[in-house]
Amino acid sequence: MRHLFSAFRCVVFVGLAAVAARPVVAQTTKTPKYSNEFLNIGVGARALGMGKVQVSLADNATAGYWNPAGLANQKTKYDGVYMHSELFSGIVKNDYTAFSMPIDDKSVVGVSLLRLGVDNIADTRALVNEYGYIDYSKITYFSVADYAVLLSYARKVGNVEGLSIGANGKLIYRNIGNFANGYGFGIDAGLQYNHKGWNLGLMARDVTTTFNAWSINAEEYKKGLTGPALTDAVPKSSTEITLPRLVLGAARRFELPKQFSALVAVDVEGTTDGKRNELLSTGTVSADPRLGLELGYRNVAFLRGGVGNFQKIQNFDRQEQWKGQYSLGAGVAFSGVRLDLALSRLAVEKLGSNASQTNSVIVSLGYGFK
Repeated sequence: MRHLFSAFRCVVFVGLAAVAARPVVAQTTKTPKYSNEFLNIGVGARALGMGKVQVSLADNATAGYWNPAGLANQKTKYDGVYMHSELFSGIVKNDYTAFSMPIDDKSVVGVSLLRLGVDNIADTRALVNEYGYIDYSKITYFSVADYAVLLSYARKVGNVEGLSIGANGKLIYRNIGNFANGYGFGIDAGLQYNHKGWNLGLMARDVTTTFNAWSINAEEYKKGLTGPALTDAVPKSSTEITLPRLVLGAARRFELPKQFSALVAVDVEGTTDGKRNELLSTGTVSADPRLGLELGYRNVAFLRGGVGNFQKIQNFDRQEQWKGQYSLGAGVAFSGVRLDLALSRLAVEKLGSNASQTNSVIVSLGYGFK
């Protein structure tokens, strides 16, 4: 147990050190909220069906995203997963794939690839020519996309049964057509501890802060502009950072009669980029609690649900009330194959309606083999 607390203190210390450095960093670089937010959408239909409660549970290739320490607990020698989802009525495409494998009896490595993008965006800046006529041949198309590669390493701590630690190196590329692009790098660290039926996890995302350097192509931005548009200000190249966030989780599995089971899990995610519209919020740190449930039958068929992302929303009558983001999911597992489906809904109401807006349908396929 002493070694567990030592590992726990190590991860927490690094996270708190990064938080303490926040005022210094903020003086020299741009520090926006929601930087690199595409990395916080979540991956895997099982996880998204449970309300993104995974930091203490992830034990396959998806652990490279949720908590790299979980890679050391995967049940098969090799594991791979692919996920596709479409957000906002199919406008935004979200794709993810990952693979993990052992390198010795205690260590596992993994790689994860993510892309979130909007394609075929019409550039109509030159639609009207210098004579005031519309020329449809001048319409061009471009994409806005965010990419990330996570390189993961996990290892079991030999002298503490059930304890594993892990880390990610993140490479980020973001582009807005030929107008701008950004490159970034960051590090995550995490641990998992499984003891007497309890699963505990801690994940420190962007533990050293993640830096993105943006470069603006001014010539491309101005190309094809005519008339008043020529006076538009050209954005300047800049650097932004993503500040650390800590996720603490716990889970417990219960065996039920007639070969049924129930898995209950809770995560609390804390951000350090200032006051947010979240259930627990201060001037510096905000926290978002999440709850997930999975009902299983013979470890073959599963039903899932989750809730989190609580926000204070102003309704049509201009009255504020707390709303959560709810999710549902189902899955089957057989012969190493995992097929999962999730449905997530936004916490924001439609104007003049009490119904929530459908966010996305997520499908993922995983396969573990020896």
